[in-house]
Parts: sequence; C-alpha cells; structure tokens
Amino acid sequence: MVTTDVAQLSRECNAWRETLRSYRDEFGQLRQRLIDVAASQTTKEDLLEVEHLDNQLHIQLINIHDLKHAIKSHTRKIDFETAKGQINDDVAATHENLFDEYQHLEHTLQEVKQEFRNFVNRT
Repeated sequence: MVTTDVAQLSRECNAWRETLRSYRDEFGQLRQRLIDVAASQTTKEDLLEVEHLDNQLHIQLINIHDLKHAIKSHTRKIDFETAKGQINDDVAATHENLFDEYQHLEHTLQEVKQEFRNFVNRT
C-alpha cells in the first residue's frame, strides 16, 4: 500500500467521525424535542410511539458512539502501522468493513429521522 492510500484511509476515517459527531448532536436534539412533544400526547397509541421513538433514538446514539470508537481505534492502528513502515492487508479489510457499517448506520439513521418527522407531523 502506498503512502497516499494511507493518507486517504485517514481522511476517510476523519470524515466519518465528523459526520457521526453531527449525527450524535442531531439525535440528542431530536431526543430533547421528543420530550417536548411527548408532554402534549394523551392517547395510548401516541404514548407508545413516543416510547418507541425514544428507544430508537437512544439505541442509535449508542450505535453512533460504538462506530465512532471503532473508527478511532482503526485510525490509531493505521497510524501505528504507518510508523512501523508497513500496512498489512487486514487494515484495508477492516477499513472496508467499517465503511459498510458506516453506510448501514447512515441508512438506519435516515429511517429513524423520517419516522420521527412523520410522528411529529402527525401529532
């Protein structure tokens, strides 16, 4: 693997982590907004939906944290191996796996955000 590939891997990791930070902030705000919206809900169905959305937002915040941590560990491994002067093949494989996880999480986050918007618009 050449140096520019290593630099590209690091840039991608940094971009993913920055995006995940933004999602973390956004989902924290959504959770706060849900608390505000929940105060005016009275039907059992709406209260169940509030509970469901609160659980989903909480789970996704955990998923964001876990993936961000995995990417940070991966970046450290890239840096460590670069300092040794060699990058082994499992770094690239791990990078691809993390990218797949990142894309999957992004898709899930978009679905949860849409579900939240639908609920807020309906109530």
